[in-house]
Amino acid sequence: MKRIKPNTPGQRGMTFVSYKKTLTKTKPHKALTKGRKNNSSRNSDGRITIRFRGGGVKRSYRDVDFKYDKKDIPAKIETVEYDPFRSAFISLVCYNDGERRYIVSPKGIKVGDNIIVSEKAEVKTGNRMMLKNIPSGIFVHNVEIKPNGGAKMARSAGSGLEVLGVDGDKVQIKMPSGEIRIVLADCYASVGNVSNDEHKLVNIGKAGRARKMGRRPRVRGSAMNAVDHPYGGGEGKAGIGRRRLVTKWGKPAGKGQKTRKPKKYSNALIVKRRKVGKRK
Repeated sequence: MKRIKPNTPGQRGMTFVSYKKTLTKTKPHKALTKGRKNNSSRNSDGRITIRFRGGGVKRSYRDVDFKYDKKDIPAKIETVEYDPFRSAFISLVCYNDGERRYIVSPKGIKVGDNIIVSEKAEVKTGNRMMLKNIPSGIFVHNVEIKPNGGAKMARSAGSGLEVLGVDGDKVQIKMPSGEIRIVLADCYASVGNVSNDEHKLVNIGKAGRARKMGRRPRVRGSAMNAVDHPYGGGEGKAGIGRRRLVTKWGKPAGKGQKTRKPKKYSNALIVKRRKVGKRK
């Protein structure tokens, strides 16, 4: 992590990720970038689906490959770059046939390293193979939920899933939360953890930096009127008036409460639930 000499109160305690040690290029590959409209977390009807989002600086979208459909063709890492749309770093890879694609950069990958997507590849950081061919105890990322469905799990900075073992046509993997779930053995996964594991240690430090990131001020529910939030209303600083924490819409929220839908489709795939509540 990087700290600067605090010349202003907002810089006191502010931290940055040291990009110079990791990144090798500043401008993205033009053929794999495009513009993207900022919808400020509004859906097709124009309704806000995520509150307190909007504004931010203009950004170019990098087209990252999550399908990994070029199999049995070796590729070489050309760059490690910053992506403003995700917490992890990305790498530009050049396949032996000349095609270039962006991938989520694994932790420890360097320019010049070779990777390959194959059913039975070498167990090496960056290589991608079927889960049934990965030994127990190895950490993986960019894990598929359905065969050839594209990477869905463990894509954010520093994340990784531990392969516990193969059971027939299924594989048990351990999530960062402690949850153990089942994934089909024919699903592909990339070996290693995701890069930029220091992302969780970043202290934004001041409101102006958050606004550049597209984060608007977050209003406390207790500061609202009673018509706007279950915690609102009352004279002075009043308590929430409830036994349990709830969202603006009255649904259970955090602090040890189970918020998962009781009839979710993936319930049958969970072997061990994650631990909820305060850890002792």
